[in-house]
Formats: sequence, structure tokens, C-alpha cells
Amino acid sequence: MNNGFVNQELKNNISEITFGTPKSNSLPGEILELLAQTILEEGLKKEVKAILLKSEGEKSFCAGASFDELLEIEKLEKSKIFFGGFAKVLNAMRSCGKLVIVRVQGKTTGGGVGIACAADYCFATKDAALALTELNLGIGPFVIGPFVERKIGKSAYSAMSIDADFRSAEWCERHDIYQSVSENIPEMDSKIEKFIEVLSNRSSDALALIKKVSWEGTEHFEQLMPERILMSASLILEDSAKENIGKIKERLRAK
Repeated sequence: MNNGFVNQELKNNISEITFGTPKSNSLPGEILELLAQTILEEGLKKEVKAILLKSEGEKSFCAGASFDELLEIEKLEKSKIFFGGFAKVLNAMRSCGKLVIVRVQGKTTGGGVGIACAADYCFATKDAALALTELNLGIGPFVIGPFVERKIGKSAYSAMSIDADFRSAEWCERHDIYQSVSENIPEMDSKIEKFIEVLSNRSSDALALIKKVSWEGTEHFEQLMPERILMSASLILEDSAKENIGKIKERLRAK
């Protein structure tokens, strides 16, 4: 897969967008840019009634930012561009005009939690625990914060940011991140297939208006991003952050 891929396929008025990278579907800058662009492009198509966003494989849904790329960043401008990639993806999901259905097949950390929380409707398996692990790196979940907070509230978002612990799929369902939790991937995919079949026969105008109403009051998210991007972009340049990332990479390699 090299650095990864983003594929798109139209099935019965539903645009299926799949992304994948070799290391637990962690996201480098070029894949973030391509993912945001693809979501916006599909949102403009009249024949598309909704978008199904999913990742490759049967294990991790998304491990957030690419550690390899984070370690290479040395200048603030490049760092801002990288973290801006996550902002672009989440704002694309918010503003594309089409409902975005997300499929979460396994554990998810960091920016991947932002993608799950930016979904209009989210399917998951019982193995799909979530964690905001940014503090382990020496930064915080600043860019994805508004999207997570919208789903679970400020108090729960703050607690996730501070303890960096995993929350179970059951917890995520109780806190409205997941709308459906299945025992396994085949069961989840069966539910998704039935769901999007029904969705494909719904009124395009009605779906678009549901999307619009659902995101009312979030217009300021885009204005928040420059400051939030700067927070993460600055912190990741510190020596302590580089050391933290290196140690985590070593632990992962030893497993």
C-alpha cells in the first residue's frame, strides 16, 4: 500500500469511500488531503444521497496521525499544514451537504476518534474502543475537540483528553458516538447494507435538510481551527514530544 490510498465507488446512490495505510490506518498528510478532497467532491454530486466512510482491514479503524510523519516535522509551517489536514477532513464531513455514515471495525485513537464523532451515523463492532491518546505524545486533541465535544459534551471530552484511556464500544453507544454496535464485522456489515439500502430510497432533499439541521450551531468550527491547529503544531515540535513518539514506536515494534 506504500503510504496508503483513498478509493471511491458509487453503489446505488451511496458513495463508498475507503482509506487505508500500512500502519493501523494511521493518516499521513497526503492521505488526509486526498480524503478531504474526495469527501467534498462526492458531496457535490447530485446522484449521491449519502457517503459511507470506512477503512481497510479487520483490525484498527484509524490510529490517528502518522508517527513517521510526526517525527519528520521540524518546522512550524509544515506542522500546521499536517494538523490542518485533520481539520480539512472533519470540516469536509461537516460541510459536504451529504450524510456521512462511518463504519468502525476496531480500536480507534486520536484523529480517528474525530472521524467517528464527525459522522452523522456511526456503526461499530464491540471491539471498537476509542481513546484520545494525544497527551501520551505531549500534545492534546485540540483540532478534533469541537467535533468530539459536540457528541459527548465538554466534561466527558475533558476526561478523555486527560486520562487518555480507552472507552468501550458500549460506552461510545451510550454517549451517542455509535448508533449501532454489533458482535462482529459480518453482523455490522449486514446492518450497514440494510441501512444504506433504505437510505438510498429516501428523498435527497430531506436527507440534505436533515444534514443541515443536524449541524446548526457549528458554523464557527472552521474559525476555531487556526488556533487549535497552532496548539498541536507548536507542541509536537518540542523535544519531549519527539521522545514520546519514539518510545511509543519502539513499544509497538516490540509487540
